[in-house]
Amino acid sequence: MLIEQLSDDRIQFATDLDGWRTAIETVSRPLLDDGSITRSYIDAMIESIAGGGTYIDLGFGIALAHTRPEKGVVRTGLSALWVDPAVLLNDEEAHPITLFFCLAATDTESHLSTMSELARLLSDDRARAVLLSARTTADVRAALTTGVIR
Repeated sequence: MLIEQLSDDRIQFATDLDGWRTAIETVSRPLLDDGSITRSYIDAMIESIAGGGTYIDLGFGIALAHTRPEKGVVRTGLSALWVDPAVLLNDEEAHPITLFFCLAATDTESHLSTMSELARLLSDDRARAVLLSARTTADVRAALTTGVIR
């Protein structure tokens, strides 16, 4: 499921972003472009983070941007963005992020298998390290398909 959600057009890499707002705009762009979310979903995520929403920091330099489905989700989707160097989530030194995921879920259940797979991946030290070191779409594909994720 994770490999299906993270299609090549939803995997991005960026350097020298000017902050977390740009990172949120960038990571969510594929979902906006394919009609999975509306502009209001992006605005709601930014507003939530600006209001102290560093809870999206999963640790290890990884953040899962999301907000309530009624804020603009059309269909469930997932996208990812690797940034170099890290950007500070909500401009806070305690939250440097190098990998952003954007999750759009139509309800509280439709995304559970994707989230379960993502949690399994990110809790495995080796798999997480391989994913964090990805520098190309092919690297991401390899990390998701070569048995690194069990």
